[in-house]
Amino acid sequence: MTAPSNQTHAAAQQQRFLVLFDFDETIINESSDDAVVRALPGQRLPEWLRSSYREGHYNEHMQKVLVYMAEQGVSEGSIRSAVQKIPPSPGLLNLFQYLQGHRQEFELAVVSDANAYFIEKWLESAGVRHLFAKIFTNPASFDATGRLVLLPFHSHSCSCCPDNMCKQVILREYLAGRQKERGGAPFQRVFYVGDGANDICPSLALGPRDTAFPRRGFPMHRLLLEMSQEASLKANIVPWVSGEDIVDSLKKVMEER
Repeated sequence: MTAPSNQTHAAAQQQRFLVLFDFDETIINESSDDAVVRALPGQRLPEWLRSSYREGHYNEHMQKVLVYMAEQGVSEGSIRSAVQKIPPSPGLLNLFQYLQGHRQEFELAVVSDANAYFIEKWLESAGVRHLFAKIFTNPASFDATGRLVLLPFHSHSCSCCPDNMCKQVILREYLAGRQKERGGAPFQRVFYVGDGANDICPSLALGPRDTAFPRRGFPMHRLLLEMSQEASLKANIVPWVSGEDIVDSLKKVMEER
């Protein structure tokens, strides 16, 4: 599949709907960080490194993990292979196939606290990178010594989110920027597909015509259930087990023309 042309990009400015995806345990069926650790000779981190994690500072922790992996001789090829072997979540490739067939209606973006190298390599391997207009994640690239260098995405003042990423800030800035690029026309609806606790904050930025899709039984779903009566939560909530559940919901929206 080829990259979108300028003509495609021009048409994309008129897409009615925005679909945002988390990556770990949403697009893919496990944490990419956990999968990559299995590329280590012993397939696990030493206890001193595991126990060094501080709540709210996961990006900083992963920087240490990647340094350790480089010291243990784990190559770029081994990391790339580990990422590409991660299975997609159930039905997600069917969802992407549906969205591929309706690209004139849906703009797609990733908002993830993983990193650019893992996400780009997995999406490319799955043949779906071209579907995404934007990927918001932590920068990561290999340096001259063969180490994958991870950086924080941004800084922010939100007290609810990890220090390196507030997904609500990203969502609000993206919506405002795209509305300006679209000549003042906002998206008719926004859909957010996620699984984790850090997917709650962006869900609170959604309006009454928008939908949050939490993965059933995962932290995002449990937390949204607890918040279901709160005035701050305006979006529709549709739990999913398979990407097919999301397809069914999007089809109903499309029928409301």
